[in-house]
Amino acid sequence: MEPFAYCKLEIFVPESHLAAVRAALQAVDAGHIGRYDCCLSWSPVTSCWRPLEGTRPYLGQPGALCTALEVKVEAACPTAAVDRAVAAVKAAHPYEEPVINVIPLYRTSFS
Repeated sequence: MEPFAYCKLEIFVPESHLAAVRAALQAVDAGHIGRYDCCLSWSPVTSCWRPLEGTRPYLGQPGALCTALEVKVEAACPTAAVDRAVAAVKAAHPYEEPVINVIPLYRTSFS
């Protein structure tokens, strides 16, 4: 197995769009681990940000610090499919600039 054959995706999204992001990940087969698919998890988080001038934020106002409850979605994804998975998430996500972390997983047990 290649040392970085898989990555972990971390996506921060409002709970209102969790189903859309899950469906987007499943459509590109992110979260497929061995003989299981649709493998992902999510947990509640509190996030903060400040939209800068010229933005059109989904939540908050330009120049003002905003905090909101979101969910962090985590899923394994083959490294070769990361670009496709990120594009699918961006299409389903309501934010102008969604937080999508791609973390290489070193020598996992995924088949």
